[in-house]
Amino acid sequence: MPQSDTFEPVNLARRGPASRSRRDFLSGTPRRPSTGDDYWIRVHRRAMACRFEITLASQDARWVPAARAALDEIDRIEDQLSVFRESSALFHINRCAADEAVVLDADLLGILTRCRDLYSATGGAFDVTSTPLSRCWGFLQREGRVPSRDAIDAARASIGFDAVELDHRRRTVSFARRGIELNLGAIGKGHALDRVAGDMRRAGVTDALLSAGRSSLLAIGGRAAGWFVEIVSASRTDRPLARVWLRDAALGTSGAGEQFVVADGTRYGHVIDPRTGWPASGVLSASVIASNAADADALSTAFLVGGADLAERYCANHPNVMALVTPDEGTATRLFGSVAGVRVKTEAERPR
Repeated sequence: MPQSDTFEPVNLARRGPASRSRRDFLSGTPRRPSTGDDYWIRVHRRAMACRFEITLASQDARWVPAARAALDEIDRIEDQLSVFRESSALFHINRCAADEAVVLDADLLGILTRCRDLYSATGGAFDVTSTPLSRCWGFLQREGRVPSRDAIDAARASIGFDAVELDHRRRTVSFARRGIELNLGAIGKGHALDRVAGDMRRAGVTDALLSAGRSSLLAIGGRAAGWFVEIVSASRTDRPLARVWLRDAALGTSGAGEQFVVADGTRYGHVIDPRTGWPASGVLSASVIASNAADADALSTAFLVGGADLAERYCANHPNVMALVTPDEGTATRLFGSVAGVRVKTEAERPR
């Protein structure tokens, strides 16, 4: 059953960008003049282990029913994509696809096809089969540990999207070897935002900010100046990493999370590089702006793993994608690519 929605009218005269928690990777609000009677309407619900929220301006209150319908759809998407629910389509795939081809609906076939394309385009830095590595490091159970090299090698033998076989004619998926598990956590929230944004646009919504937890945003419209967003880091609280003005675009951010393990003075984060089996290092924060939230979500993880070199190569070959990569040492954020209708400003850059 759908959960109850929560409404938060927030008076613009009392609350602005400076009041937001720096624990968030992303925080957003429109940048436009306000009067004492203006407020934001925030409609939100827990799903996919995070808070999904839809923000509307006070004069757009007529779109609250569309926002509530969007949250109902997110519940349905979670029912399909969760690896923790035995009734989900993804749970069934993981259980059966090594023994037989599993029939997919068009939506799931589409997202798995995109996962395959991103796996190839990032040289394996984005890989939704990397769950055995997360389990090996204890992060799946929130009990981080440093495993043996033999354990890492064994886990790596059970991953690789190249072992996932998609048949578009029959609309099926199968696994070429046992041990493969799909987990869409690095793209599922963005995918959900894309789906419900499409529904909201068809319902007539022209301005809204959709968010999934602390790491994924999608802007519908943006009025004159665009939706104003700060990219922040829990590791650097004195100032934002960048400021972004979004219009009909999505932004995803990955960074050093709360899960980690320390061994011999080295901090190992929970984002694993599937190409090596070891936690990603060298990048404090990776953000991606794209035309859709699924790509922004997935590529931010890939660039956290692959760093500035991968981000630069990808953006050079894929138009309408922008990446912002901040190194671990806290030096200036590097920008690559561009997205129509989007402005970005970092400490070292003028707005682009």
